[in-house]
Amino acid sequence: MMKWKIAALALFLSACSSQAPVSYYQLPSAGGASVQAASVNPQKQLWIENVTVADFLSGTGIAYQTSDVTYTVASSNLWASGLEQQLKRALTDNLSAQLGDWLVVNQPVGSSDVDSLRVTVNAFQGRYDGHAVVSGYWVLQHKGQIVRRPFDVELPLQQDGYSELVKVLAQAWQQESVEIANVLKSQ
Repeated sequence: MMKWKIAALALFLSACSSQAPVSYYQLPSAGGASVQAASVNPQKQLWIENVTVADFLSGTGIAYQTSDVTYTVASSNLWASGLEQQLKRALTDNLSAQLGDWLVVNQPVGSSDVDSLRVTVNAFQGRYDGHAVVSGYWVLQHKGQIVRRPFDVELPLQQDGYSELVKVLAQAWQQESVEIANVLKSQ
């Protein structure tokens, strides 16, 4: 009888200690941001030099702000690839769609004048009040001038869950790429 109780207790404890399944997330492509082959003016080239993220965002887990001063990083809801890599790819795709007559690249091409963009992301997480938060700043070197702009985008989540959070974070990132494109178009 005692062996049966020990076996049942061991089974119960092993069931309680089993980990939740791991889910992997990738930023979706922005709707309407499909990049089509087009002839571009080689004089209009934008090099996305780098996108860097704050240390707490550089791991594999998706970050979530649990109060005004505390954060947690998920252990079973992970980025499918590095967040910096995903942000740079999404920014390249979004800006290519916004700037149809520009060549937007991750490495400079040719010897023409190249504008460059560097982005620092300090926040890219969900927040306890049901919002996705994306903030930081970007530095654009354009026509010999340097433009530095902070950004802070907060969008409400329509439902709970990491899938919704990732989609809304992607929308916020796309919204900031529109702002960057508008600066380039206006100069």
